[in-house]
Amino acid sequence: MQKEELLHLHMLMIHIKKYYEGITNEEIRTERYSSLEISPVHIHKDKKAHKDALLTLGDEIVTHIHGQALPVVNYSHESATQKVAAEH
Repeated sequence: MQKEELLHLHMLMIHIKKYYEGITNEEIRTERYSSLEISPVHIHKDKKAHKDALLTLGDEIVTHIHGQALPVVNYSHESATQKVAAEH
């Protein structure tokens, strides 16, 4: 993967974090990512630094989401009578 692609993915992961926080009103704690002191705009940093930052941020986002309670979904009788396609 090229450095430019890593920078793009790094920025995309920042947008994913901000989007999730915006729709859930939950803050994703990213102490490990913040301790790396790198952001997507730090283009002078090397490829490995951006890769480490991207993987660390992704791990913290996923860990946060896994720690949340699953939403309760209620199904009505009408929806239960409709055929549902499932992908296996």
